[in-house]
Amino acid sequence: MAKPRGRLEVVATPIGNLQDLSERARAALERADLIAAEDTRHTLTLLQHIGVSRPLLSLHAHNESQRVPEIMARLEAGDVVALVSDAGTPLLSDPGFGLVREAANAGFDVGVIPGPSAITAALAVAGLPTDRFCFEGFLSAHGRERRTQLEALASETRTLVFFEAPHRIAETLGDLAQIFGAERRAAVARELTKLHETIYRGTLAQLIERSQSDENFQRGEITLVIEGAKVSTADFDETLLRKALTLLMKELPTGKAASIAAQLTGAKRNDAYALALRLSKAPDENSSN
Repeated sequence: MAKPRGRLEVVATPIGNLQDLSERARAALERADLIAAEDTRHTLTLLQHIGVSRPLLSLHAHNESQRVPEIMARLEAGDVVALVSDAGTPLLSDPGFGLVREAANAGFDVGVIPGPSAITAALAVAGLPTDRFCFEGFLSAHGRERRTQLEALASETRTLVFFEAPHRIAETLGDLAQIFGAERRAAVARELTKLHETIYRGTLAQLIERSQSDENFQRGEITLVIEGAKVSTADFDETLLRKALTLLMKELPTGKAASIAAQLTGAKRNDAYALALRLSKAPDENSSN
């Protein structure tokens, strides 16, 4: 009898606490003919913990394009392949997209064993709106590029979720406060599901202060959740206001520039002045990172 057609299973694994591995995920790993893992050493530790031994193949950001044909051949041969990342749900800031796309396009069954995700875990405990949100992954490690990314998101009304490295979290919070406003509410979720899980909540200004006073703040894996911008009911174009202020502030004092920009765009002077203050405090575009 011919061997059944191969199947790819995207399997979510714990983000910290190994007890969060579901029974379905354990069964999927146990029955897989091959496990494609972001880091085989990391996955081997998980398999040893649950008493499962299966063949492993590395699939990470630097070799995915080379691995896909090999894994596709295994699917063609009728194998069941489980795709896992180091932690959480594959493809969410982790490798696997290329493989899933190729397998789906080739007509193979692609299933998912859902489970842990730092994104949804952080949203659940942040105390910020969850009805609409967007995930932006990791911000750039370079200051100027990071600030450009944040400028593009300053008016986003959905709750924002980022991953951030612990040694950059304080600098990123500073950029956020300058561009989004120091009173924007946020949460820093640190070491989710692990022994030292900590959730810091407050305004960006308060979180910056906490990052300087709490020695543990800049340690461990971090998920950052930011409140979306308030929906503006003002009858003016904020993008036009920002452009007008940027030009006028090169030649005029902040207050005068705000007054003229408000008249040109129909904005309230207070709104124009508040935006002018934020722009004046933003790092100079020509400054070093």
